[in-house]
This record gives sequence, structure tokens and C-alpha cells, in this order.
Amino acid sequence: MVQFVLPDLVTACERFERQTNPHHALAGAESRAWLESYQMFSDNKKVFIASGQNELLVSHCYPFADYENFRTICDFVNLLFVVDEISDDQNGEDARATGEVFLKAMQNEGWHDGSSLASMTKDYRTRLLRRIGPNSARRFMKMCEDYINAVSREAKLRESGEILDLKPYIHLRRENSAVRLCFGLYEMCLGLDLPHYVFEDPSFMTVYFAACDHVCWANDVYSYAMEIEKGHTGNNVVSVLRRTKALDLQQASDFVGIYCDGLVNTFCKTRKSISSFDPAVERDVQLYIDALSCWMRGNLDWSFESQRYFGPDVKRIRQDRLVHVHTFVDSDEFEDSD
Repeated sequence: MVQFVLPDLVTACERFERQTNPHHALAGAESRAWLESYQMFSDNKKVFIASGQNELLVSHCYPFADYENFRTICDFVNLLFVVDEISDDQNGEDARATGEVFLKAMQNEGWHDGSSLASMTKDYRTRLLRRIGPNSARRFMKMCEDYINAVSREAKLRESGEILDLKPYIHLRRENSAVRLCFGLYEMCLGLDLPHYVFEDPSFMTVYFAACDHVCWANDVYSYAMEIEKGHTGNNVVSVLRRTKALDLQQASDFVGIYCDGLVNTFCKTRKSISSFDPAVERDVQLYIDALSCWMRGNLDWSFESQRYFGPDVKRIRQDRLVHVHTFVDSDEFEDSD
């Protein structure tokens, strides 16, 4: 067994308010019942899903959402969980097939292959399109396509045992994490439909990707031990850093901490320099950026309140940040611990 200390990612994000949504208990229960109605998982998998408390993540990240929007987002997070759990154990070809079911059901009103995944996706699509603006909807559908392409590539890399260099990994992780899809639901919650040119503005996108990368890197370092125990070593920035920068496990964890602190600073500094929009659009952009900060902080709060990553040890790990890695599937991954 090896161990490492997680980086302190919370302190830098304490500048962002910790928030929760008052609807999370009732709407979350309804969303779990909706997921279970499709009978896609075994009893053991249902227990694992419940321990992740997806509705609590949504509560922290969308504290201002009204009841219907909150329920809609909970359902989407649960839908993503389904796609992720199915594709995690598939090869590239099968992961592509799973993704195509999700994508075709999401993008095409009349398409259905009779599967539970298609039924679930189409039910969600109907409710989403009643609540989202046309600009947001077009972006959302394109990001669904990017997400499935990235998940399929992840599966192919896992199948071949290939680990990407850092820069291409960052780009892949932005898409296969589905964080951008989750960001895409903020406009629905805020009653916005931002023009496309906002997402072409360099300063805005610097802020946007600082938030996205913070969530991705935090999830990677928090989930590292869990992923190793499942035999998934490649789709994690800790593994990428160890292989490409010749870092030991603790050094890689420390690197993540320094990098994430820099992302928070970039986020806060760059948002102040955004001034290329007219006043009405500028107001909406700043509301959207405020919402992004909810994901950065809320993701951390949820990680230490649910058992998604740390299981029953979560309370202890929240205090001492010491993580034990119980199974090593790749001796090279842990050669520094010998």
C-alpha cells in the first residue's frame, strides 16, 4: 500500500461563497427515482450511485436554480453518470456505440432504438428543450457531440494502454469530463441565452477554461486512488504528470495543488479585465462567471461530503487529506514506492 497527501484546494476557493440549493432533498429524491425507473443497474451499483449523492453536487453548484431547473439538472447529472458507468468498462468500439445511442437520442427527436438509455435520454431532451434558449441549445448539442467523441477516444486509449502528454490530455479532459456540458446548463438557470460571440472572446474563454480545468484537475486528484483500484490509470492528470514529468506520487499531487491555485488566480484576475461587451451582455457575462465559481467551490464541498471518491474514510480524509492507494494494477505507476 502507498499513500499520499492531497493538495489543499479548498483554501484558495474560500473566496467563493459556499452555497446549497433548498430544493435538493425533494428534487434529488425524484431524480433518483427517475433514474431507478429505467432499471439499468444492479443493487450494488445502485448503492454506489446513492453514495455519490449527485443531487448534493448539483445543490452546491446550482444554488440559485428554481425547483424545475434543479430537477432538470439532477436528471442530466444522473444521465451522465449512466453513460460514464457503462462506457468505463468498454473498449473503444463499444464505448462509441453507447455514445451514439446517447447522442442520436439527444439530437434527433424521432430517433429511438428501443434501449433504456435512449428512452432516458429522450425523456430528458424533451424537458430540457422546453427550458433552454436557442443559442444555448445549439451549443449544448455540439458539446454533447464533443463529449461522446472524447469518451470514445478515452476508451480507445484505455484499451491500448496509452497515456497522453499533458497538453493533449488537458484538451481531452475538458470534453470527456462533461464539465462543459454542466456549465452549459447555467444559462437555463439564470434565464440567459448568451450570444455565440461571448464564447469566442479570449478573455472570457480564459476564465471559462480556468474554471473547467480546476474542476477536472480536482476530480482527478481526488479520484486517483479509486481509479487505480478499478484498473483505470490513464485518464487522470496524476498519472499523466507521473509519466510525462517523471514525478513521484506526492510530487504529482503537489503539482496539482500549485496548478489549481494558479487557475483560481487566473479566474479572478482575468474576469476583471473583461470589457469587450455592451453593458447588457456584460451584466449577463458576469452572472455566468459568478455561476462558474459555484462549480469550482461546490465541487470541492461535495467531494468531502459524499462518499463518491473516498468512501467511508471521507471525514478523516477531509481532516488530514491522507489517501491510501490499496491496489496497484501497474507496477510502473508505483515504482517510486518500493
